Amino acid sequence: MKKSIGIISALCLGISAFGQNINDPDPTANGKHLQLNTITTAVPFLIITPDSRSGAMGDVGAGLSPDANSIHWNTSKLVFSKEKAEFSASYSPWLRQLVDDIHLSYIAGYTKLGDQHAIGGSIRYFSLGNITFTDNIGNVIRDFNPNEFEVTGAYAFRLSERNAIGINGKFVYSNLTGGTNVGNVGSKAGVAGAVDVSYSWFNPDIRVGDKDATLSLATTISNIGNKIAYTVDSERDFLPTNLRLGSAFKVEFDKYNSLTTAVDFNKLLVPSPPVYDGDGNLVSGKDPEVGVVTGMIQSFYDAPGDVSFDENGDPSIKKNSRFGEEMREINFGVGLEYWYSSILAVRTGYFHEHYSKGNRRYLTFGAGIYFGVFGLDVSYLASVTQNNPLANTVRFSLKFKFGDKKATDNPSVDD
Repeated sequence: MKKSIGIISALCLGISAFGQNINDPDPTANGKHLQLNTITTAVPFLIITPDSRSGAMGDVGAGLSPDANSIHWNTSKLVFSKEKAEFSASYSPWLRQLVDDIHLSYIAGYTKLGDQHAIGGSIRYFSLGNITFTDNIGNVIRDFNPNEFEVTGAYAFRLSERNAIGINGKFVYSNLTGGTNVGNVGSKAGVAGAVDVSYSWFNPDIRVGDKDATLSLATTISNIGNKIAYTVDSERDFLPTNLRLGSAFKVEFDKYNSLTTAVDFNKLLVPSPPVYDGDGNLVSGKDPEVGVVTGMIQSFYDAPGDVSFDENGDPSIKKNSRFGEEMREINFGVGLEYWYSSILAVRTGYFHEHYSKGNRRYLTFGAGIYFGVFGLDVSYLASVTQNNPLANTVRFSLKFKFGDKKATDNPSVDD
């Protein structure tokens, strides 16, 4: 399929960190005007939900029981797995409402080294289909298949019976133009190195009435790394550094039936776009041209708030609106997972993002079926907003488990 170069901008910049204004929403909330101020980053594919289990639960994953896809969500919990090793492969056609040849593929696996350590790795590949480059008058320059990938190595260490930490090291490669000149400027592939750090805690000894229950808490900071540039002269863009806080609570009703509820909160740790006046002077917010660490710290207090200009061009900032905007930069997901006899899983969830920060709002559904060491998960996304390019997204995941579930006598998170 042939598409103009503008599709690249729509897919790779417009959805940066999913800071996408999917609709033209009502510009009022509770009768008050709110400015659209989405946060954009390079390589947003790094925070796309790769697997169908979490994809069916409102993009929740930090506190769920461990599996191979935990390398994306929270590596630390791998040491709590009852499996000796696991491998997963996932596939999702992406943005099917817009085009038909974009897809995300993800493979991940891990193995435990005794009770204290676990190692693993993953590969993520994002293909943007076929793009036709043209000059200013429409002459075809070349066809190209833009693509991005991430290679990750993971390590988890158990600090105590109920606490663990994890760290990922990753290499990121983003080739959007294949070296094609844009105007008189040569382009290049973006390259970055990054790390994730994670922590998890769980308590498997909780009682709800006469029922056994498990509570887990987790946090991850992902994609801490260098900025990316696509041309020699261009400004460098932040990676989608993300803070995730999550929890899950599982109740076992009897030998065959259990229900898990989970919630995740997310905030991008990159600068918010400030507000400038007509002369280009910064009037609210913070200068976004800062280093990575400064940008992470600054992201907690740099929202410009609700700024208006009078007839003379003089700005005014609504009281307390800066704090309100910081709160709107936090999105969340909630999910439910029901298991029957470790064979059949049924899942649903909801994801919410404020309209001024991207307007991703959708319901998710899915199911999983397991036979011995083999499992298949499927998920479906149903948008609750109109004209959402994420609508009808489907994900598929295959899992293969290896080793004795009783390989460790230490307590661990149940499957």
